[in-house]
Amino acid sequence: MAYTSLYRRYRPRRFAEMRGQEHVVAALRNAVAEERVLHAYLLSGPRGTGKTTAARILAKALNCTAIEGGEPCCGCDSCEAVDAGTSFDLHELDAASNNKVDDMRDLLAKVALGTPGRTKVYLLDEVHMLTPGAENALLKTLEEPPDHVVFVLATTEPHKVVETIRSRSQHLELNLLPSEQLEALARDVVADADLEVDDAGISYVVRAGRGSARDTLSALDRVVAGGITDDDSTTDDLLAALAGSDAGAALGALATGITRGREPRVTGEALLAALREAFLVSMGVPVTQLPEADRARAEAFAGEVTPAVITRSLEALGTALVAMRRSPDPRVDLEVALVRLTSVADPSGATGGPMPSSVAGDSAEATIASLTRRVERLEAALESGGGLPAAPSAPVTSAASSAPPVPPPPPPRPTGRGPAAAGRARLADARASAPPAPPVHPEPVVLDEVVPASERVPAGEGPAASGPLPSHDELVGAWSDGLLEQMSRKGRARFSAGHFIAVEDGTAVMGLPNEPHRKRCEDLRGELEVVLATRFGVTVPVRLVVDDGSTDRASSTRPTPEPRKPQADDEVDLSALVDADAVEGSAVERLTKAFPGAALVDPD
Repeated sequence: MAYTSLYRRYRPRRFAEMRGQEHVVAALRNAVAEERVLHAYLLSGPRGTGKTTAARILAKALNCTAIEGGEPCCGCDSCEAVDAGTSFDLHELDAASNNKVDDMRDLLAKVALGTPGRTKVYLLDEVHMLTPGAENALLKTLEEPPDHVVFVLATTEPHKVVETIRSRSQHLELNLLPSEQLEALARDVVADADLEVDDAGISYVVRAGRGSARDTLSALDRVVAGGITDDDSTTDDLLAALAGSDAGAALGALATGITRGREPRVTGEALLAALREAFLVSMGVPVTQLPEADRARAEAFAGEVTPAVITRSLEALGTALVAMRRSPDPRVDLEVALVRLTSVADPSGATGGPMPSSVAGDSAEATIASLTRRVERLEAALESGGGLPAAPSAPVTSAASSAPPVPPPPPPRPTGRGPAAAGRARLADARASAPPAPPVHPEPVVLDEVVPASERVPAGEGPAASGPLPSHDELVGAWSDGLLEQMSRKGRARFSAGHFIAVEDGTAVMGLPNEPHRKRCEDLRGELEVVLATRFGVTVPVRLVVDDGSTDRASSTRPTPEPRKPQADDEVDLSALVDADAVEGSAVERLTKAFPGAALVDPD
C-alpha cells in the first residue's frame, strides 16, 4: 500500500476532531442538528486551517443515515463514500481551473438534477479566482437554489470575492491555530503513528507550521524523513550581533549560514520574522502562535534594545529584501543592511543598534566641552562691549550719502600660557598695528522711473523734432519699403496685418482686422511711433482703428486715376503700319521654327 502523508491520514472526519475552530464547528453542527442549514456558506481563512475539511464534514452530516447531534457517524455508506471521494452527493470544483462562464453554465445545468442522498453539496474551492462573468452567472442560482442543493464556497482571500456573492452567503472565518494546539496536534500524531521525534523536532514543526495544521503535519513528515534543513542558530547569532552592534559578528553569522546551505534571502526572511516577533513582544502583544523557545528569544532581544531600534531594523531589512529580488548578488544587499544596522551613525544612535557605554561617555564629554567653549566666547564678547552679535540685515541704499562705518574695536587679547597663547598674542598685535583698510562706499543705486511699454524708446534714440507729417502715400510707401522690419519680433508679428488708411487731424490712422487684434497692438503703438519718427524725422502720432475693408477712408486723399479708353479703329494711323520683313518668312514658318517638331496639318 502506498504511503499516505500525515496531513491526509489525520484529516478530521467529524466536527469534534477539528482543532481551534470552535466557532465554525458550533455554527455548522447546530445548523445540522436543528435543521436550519442555509443554502450557501462562505468559508474563509489562511491555508491549512480546515476550510475544505469543514465542507466535507458538512456534506457527510447532511446525508448521514445515522446522524447524532449534528455529527456524522462516519460508518454508513454515504459517509464512507465522502471519505473515499466517490460520493455523488458532494461535487468539488476548483474555481481556479473552472472559472469561466461556460463552466458555471455547465454547473448550473446540473444543479436541478436529483441526487441519491438528501442533499447535494457543491464545494467551490478558491472561489475568488472566478472571472466577473462567472460570478455574475452564479448569482441567481446562488441566491435561490433548489431545496436539495447547498453551496459551500472556500477562499483564502475573501476581500476578492464580489460583494453580491458574499451578501448571499453565510460567511464563516477560520483562524490560525495557537502554538499550544499545534504542539498538541504534533505530539498526538507522533504518539498515534509511533514516530520517533524529539523535542527539537517538535519545536521545528510548530515553528514551520506558523499556525497552519496542514503545514505543521507536512513539516512533521520532513522531520520523520530526516530532512530538517532549518538551523535557527544563524538567526540567533544575527540577533545577538544586532543587540551588541557588532558588524563583524553579523557578517560572520551570515557567512556561516550560507556555508550551511541557507540562501541569503531565506536568512533575511527568518531574521525579519524574528524581528517582527520581538517588535510585537516589545509592544505588549501576546504571540500565541510562537513556540516557547521562539517566544523566549523574542522577549530576550526586546529587553536588550529599544522599540525604535527594532522598528528601524525592520524597515532597513524590508528594504534590503525588496532590493534582493533584482540584485545580481543578493548576499551583498543583505550584508550592507546588516552593517548599517550594527553601526552607530551618531552619538544619539539615530541609526543602528544600542550604543556602547564607552562611545556614549565620549560623546557626552565632547558635547559638554563644545557647550563650554561657546559660553566662553559669548562672555568674552560681552566683556569687550560689543554685545551679542546681531543677525545681519540687508543694506538700505539711498541717494543721500551716509557716514563712514566705524571700525569695530580690536578683539581682546587672549590670555593664557604656553606657546599657543604666545602665538595668538603676537598675531593680535600684528593685526592691531596694521593700517586699517579704507572703507568702501558703494555708489547709491537710483531706480529708474517706470515707463509704460507704449512710451519706451529704443536706446540711443530720443524724441523727434516737430514738423509736417508725411502724407498717406509716403506712409504706404515706407511701410512697403521695409518699415515693418525695423520693429521688434513681437511688433512685426502684431502689425503685419495692419495698413495705413489715412492721415487725419495730424494723426496717422492704421487699420487692423478686428477689435481684439487692435487691443493687443495698443501695447506696442509707442514702438511704431518711434520707428516712424526715426524714418521721417518728425513725431508721427498713430491712431489704431478697426478696418474691415468696407469703406475707403483714403478716397479723399488719394487721386482716383481715370480709366483708360480703348482706341477706335479710325484713330489708327495706317501710314505708320509697315509690312513684315520677308526675310523672316511667313507666319507658318515662324511658328514651325518657334516650336520644333510641330507639323502643319491641312484642314482639308
